[in-house]
Amino acid sequence: MLDTAWIYQSFGAGGGGNFTNEELVGKAIKQHGRDKFVIATKFGFVPKEGGMVVSGSEETIRSQLADSLQRLGTNYIDLYYMHRMDPDTPIEETVAVLKSLVEEGKIKYIGLSECTPDELRRAHAVHPITAIQMEWSLQSRDLEEAVVPTARELGVGIVTYSPLCRGFLADIDAFDNLEADDRRRTLPRYNQEKLAESKAKVARFFELAKEKNVTPAQLALGWVHAQGNDVFPIPGTKSSTRIVENAVAATLSLSAEEWQEVAEAAAAINEERHYPSASASNFNARLNV
Repeated sequence: MLDTAWIYQSFGAGGGGNFTNEELVGKAIKQHGRDKFVIATKFGFVPKEGGMVVSGSEETIRSQLADSLQRLGTNYIDLYYMHRMDPDTPIEETVAVLKSLVEEGKIKYIGLSECTPDELRRAHAVHPITAIQMEWSLQSRDLEEAVVPTARELGVGIVTYSPLCRGFLADIDAFDNLEADDRRRTLPRYNQEKLAESKAKVARFFELAKEKNVTPAQLALGWVHAQGNDVFPIPGTKSSTRIVENAVAATLSLSAEEWQEVAEAAAAINEERHYPSASASNFNARLNV
């Protein structure tokens, strides 16, 4: 699966700035053939002066889908996600539009991202939801009680973004030398004031990876895979070598006790998991509201 979005940027490797990641993915599709890939992309973020808003309106959906199809060089999307929930458009209306797109043959399957259990149920009642994309990692586990049981009850797959905690569990020193404009500097868990504390909490995790003769990334991804056959982590990388290394994670076989030790060693950090500008759109912000 290749996962992208209407809004994603792509710097280097032939990519430019805003909205060009789909174009980069489109080049790969053209080179290797459409039938080689399952393509997932997302709609919903709309740039506005001073930031972004989320829209699940029919106008936004059809406009962004047309853009995505053109950039990707295809006439259909396999899995089309709503990138975040629109506070102003009922989810039933949004999914009704997506259902029409399935009937038109422009998309095959419908997905949601950062949804609450209630939003998932309401959406699924209009048209079956194939997958939800949620942040799930050794340090982001708040969905386990709230969302995972509902997804499993409904037979919805769980695609997990940031399974390596934005690189923190791949390289303990990764956040020491970030570029000045790297957005990860704004993450509450890993800003300079919290970094030493955060690194100390996961030191044992990196020791375990060495003891088990795997990379830290493989161990972190292996834990996500171990959460169930319906869980699919999608780590990002700029390196083909890392893709090969990461694939090994699906083959790791540890006992339940060993995985529990891994989870305890990663020591979840009790700070907001997302960027300050995006926290309001996380599912947590809408629970019990």
